Amino acid sequence: MNTKIKEQPVPEWFNGQIYDKGDIVANRFTGEEIELNNVELSMYDFVMGASITVEMGMFNTPQHVKDLRAGLQWFMKYNPEAYMVLLD
Repeated sequence: MNTKIKEQPVPEWFNGQIYDKGDIVANRFTGEEIELNNVELSMYDFVMGASITVEMGMFNTPQHVKDLRAGLQWFMKYNPEAYMVLLD
């Protein structure tokens, strides 16, 4: 696994945990894998959690939807390849 950490900004709105390490993540539908650094993995987990809660209607508020969209846009900007593999 490539342990090189890319310098990516953590958005001011992000209130999740920033992990110490990245990991390899698989698309839950296709099984395709991609390596994420620590910041990307933190954002991925945030996006997945927000997506699940919005889909289930648990926290389907305008702010939660806004945060989910912001997380997706962050991925499109800073790692479009991971976005295409995991989130598109």
